[in-house]
Amino acid sequence: MALPESFLQISNRVRNWGRWGDDDQLGTLNFITPEVVRNAARCIRTGESFPLSVTLEQEGIQVGFIPGRINPILEMISIDEPIDAEAGPDSFHTSDDVIQMGLQAATHWDGLCHASYNGFVYNGYSSETITSNEGATRCGIENLRTVCSRGVLLDVARTKEVDVLDCPYAITAKDLDEAAAMGNVEIKSGDIVLVRTGRMSIYESEGGMAYCLGPSGDGSNAGFSLSTVDWLHEHEVAAVANDTLAFEVYPSEDVPMAIHMLHLVDMGLTQGQNWNLESLADACEKDGIYDFFLSATPEPFLGAVGSPVAPVAIK
Repeated sequence: MALPESFLQISNRVRNWGRWGDDDQLGTLNFITPEVVRNAARCIRTGESFPLSVTLEQEGIQVGFIPGRINPILEMISIDEPIDAEAGPDSFHTSDDVIQMGLQAATHWDGLCHASYNGFVYNGYSSETITSNEGATRCGIENLRTVCSRGVLLDVARTKEVDVLDCPYAITAKDLDEAAAMGNVEIKSGDIVLVRTGRMSIYESEGGMAYCLGPSGDGSNAGFSLSTVDWLHEHEVAAVANDTLAFEVYPSEDVPMAIHMLHLVDMGLTQGQNWNLESLADACEKDGIYDFFLSATPEPFLGAVGSPVAPVAIK
């Protein structure tokens, strides 16, 4: 089925193909210039830091909603073993381990090659550049070598005076403006925007199944709507993340997973899911300061279409 004209109009307005050159594989992360990073460092006021990732564990977020995306499985391959089998107990001993997991199983960034449509990924590269042997040969997650910038929390749930947004709910551009106004913060070029719905509080209290089913119990999601795409484009946001599994409103408005298509393919906008924003949100409410320095570089798996990240916000 052909994409509707309303979708194509948004695509034409926000598409960044060629904006940073025909060989670009970073997309909107190009907005993070050395000047942006220097200014971001000024957001460190107290030095208090906040981890924004969930723990990587076998009883984690994934409960089968996304086929093949499994929680981390840890296997010990050595336990307290001597390097020299002939040596005594006072010699060097070591323990080692391996892990099997979906790279997007927990807190993660999506690579720009994670989504495609009409046979293309970001910047007009063919989706055939993703192969079974090499993975993503264009726009792989390994290109994101340093992701550090000013972070801004837009706490939509607190703005609406609720603990968790009802689901489904389509977060609008107006919602983002109101959250920015509540936080007395202005979005600047190169910012990484974090949007809180409150859903991660369900994971903390009730576990993976309750988190995936959400407050309505049907798997629906409070997430980004089509009206936010132009907003993020106009504000020159470098990357965006939230505290949900699906990221965008679900069920979708018109086109299934339209926000992924517009963000990743057209804009080259890196997006993250399953971020734990609860402690950071409490601190921002307490001190009234909603910007901070954010370090959020993913693990550089060559050819991967996404990767775990352990973001840290420093206030």
